[in-house]
Amino acid sequence: MIAEPDWKDLAKALAQQFEKEAQPDSEYLHSILQNRPSASIALALEELTPEQVVVVFNVLDEQQVTEVLSKLDTALVKEVIRKLPPGNLADLVANLPPREAAAVVAEAPQKYVRQYLKDSNADPSAVNDVECRLQYPEGSAGRLMTTQFVSLPTGISVSAALDMVRKTNPAIDIPDDLYIVADDPVNTGRLSGNRLVGVVSIRDLLMNQPDQLVDDIMAKDIISVSAMASDDDAAALVSKYKFMTLPVLDKNGYLAGVIPSDDLMQVIVSRTRRLYAQAVGTDAETMEKLTPLKAARLRVPWLMGTMLIELLAGIVISHFDSVLQKVILLASFMPVISAISGNVGLQAAAITVRALDSTQTTRRSVSASLLKEGATSLIMALICGLVLGSIGAVWSKHLPFGIVIGGALTCSMLTAGLMGTIIPVVSKRMGFDPATTAGPFETAFQDVIGFSVFLWLASLLQHWIS
Repeated sequence: MIAEPDWKDLAKALAQQFEKEAQPDSEYLHSILQNRPSASIALALEELTPEQVVVVFNVLDEQQVTEVLSKLDTALVKEVIRKLPPGNLADLVANLPPREAAAVVAEAPQKYVRQYLKDSNADPSAVNDVECRLQYPEGSAGRLMTTQFVSLPTGISVSAALDMVRKTNPAIDIPDDLYIVADDPVNTGRLSGNRLVGVVSIRDLLMNQPDQLVDDIMAKDIISVSAMASDDDAAALVSKYKFMTLPVLDKNGYLAGVIPSDDLMQVIVSRTRRLYAQAVGTDAETMEKLTPLKAARLRVPWLMGTMLIELLAGIVISHFDSVLQKVILLASFMPVISAISGNVGLQAAAITVRALDSTQTTRRSVSASLLKEGATSLIMALICGLVLGSIGAVWSKHLPFGIVIGGALTCSMLTAGLMGTIIPVVSKRMGFDPATTAGPFETAFQDVIGFSVFLWLASLLQHWIS
């Protein structure tokens, strides 16, 4: 049995070593990994960066590498395999059952897959399984399915069905659910021509009389999934209905393969992690695994972009230098306008990021968000503009001065609200993390436009406010 602290302690020990040095001592790593269950090692490695995982794999023995590889997240599997010579893949998965070997190979880079399919030492059952999976895109149910299952013809007896199960290779891990199929008259003899009509478990067979027909005891209301459906959809079905296996149908509606529930567990875990990351509005798990240098490298370009935009604000201010010299009191209100507008923009950005990650965004939903945030910003801008404008008028004892202050704050807040809504949407569409990009750019644009309007109004009314 694997206790929870076992793999967590291992993950902590590995992380501490990598904090000390990028390439920890191989003998030490081997000593703390020796005799550890493969599941514990896999769980611990998923707490590390891909580069660190590869370092650890280099000190594992051959048997550990094989077992751990079959239990890792698919993204990490790809990273590890990329570091290996292409010809080593067949040897690496040789000791795995065909279904697990096919799952590993199907997620490998293309050149590794091609080498594996040509390798004479590769398991024929695994090769057939891989070829079937590769007909479908990554992230689909078809990519997860296996052809290692038992199908029964209609009209067969319970006794004959059990004999078919006994004749299967004991080294191949087949699902307990058996699928009853009827040959399609047009496509007789082809796997894709098997029309699914029922499902029965081995336990169901054992609980009935040997001469009973399978057709009489099979379940006929079958929940299935299209091979082109997403793996998330397949995982949702298995989670909802508590199936042990999920049948997968091809584009013609014929039985193409099945997905055992344990193969979907990693999909469910990955989906949960992704939803958590989206809930906090950023790729939190990825960011947490980055070193300070890599995290800074990821965020600095956006800050440099912000700096360039803010320099535009500096150019605007210098252009109206004469107005500021005449009316020194204007400078006192600039930080207030910038701070209030900045907060409005950050609030809008946070609300938009949360909406993007918690719902399916469409053009209609984005437009609705823009309208709602625009209306909210307008109301807040009018209230705050009126209050700050009144303060400015009283302070300067000039009503036009208050109009300039109030108008500038209103325009700046509207800009901030608009930018705080648009920038996260654009960032998401372009594939960037909206939580990283929204704040800097929103603040920069708001400053440029806010100060421009502020000083432009001041220059127009300078004879009234000086």
